[in-house]
Amino acid sequence: MASETEITAGIEDGVRRRDFINIAAVSFAGVGAAAVVLPLVNQMNPSADVLALSSTEIDISSIQPGQAIKTSWRKQPIFVRNLVAKEIAEAKAVPLSDLRDPQTLDERTKPGKENWLITLGVCTHLGCVPLGAGEGENRGPFGGYFCPCHGSAYDTAARIRQGPAPRNLEVPPYEFTSDTVVTIG
Repeated sequence: MASETEITAGIEDGVRRRDFINIAAVSFAGVGAAAVVLPLVNQMNPSADVLALSSTEIDISSIQPGQAIKTSWRKQPIFVRNLVAKEIAEAKAVPLSDLRDPQTLDERTKPGKENWLITLGVCTHLGCVPLGAGEGENRGPFGGYFCPCHGSAYDTAARIRQGPAPRNLEVPPYEFTSDTVVTIG
């Protein structure tokens, strides 16, 4: 039978050599796994060209009252419209009960900038691009936007008024960085 002193002879300060080798091997394997997994996870991050498209700046200084322009953000059309007082009054005069997707003009514009209406130019029915953001284009029966594919008509606040579209034109996230520049995204 082995004595107690012979049993404890293989233990130095409470840690055996075998324990140290196990801890070192597991640590080495963990570092190796992290070195393999990190590039795989990192390749799922958006590329530089996608990040560059995540926001866009628009100079609105040349858009006259009553005029609308088309631009793009994330490869989707954006309508920027400088509403005149008559269009603002018409939009505010519509009872919310008459709207399929009730939203006021104030909910669709920024405080103090209610003449600037910025929306995605994608019909909420089937994703067509409505007319009305260009010079001389058909703005439909409500003076806003008109999607000729299936007859969806939007008012001056880009709210659905007629046709199969279920919702208003979407307002993207945007902010005024100055009186003449808007950043979308």
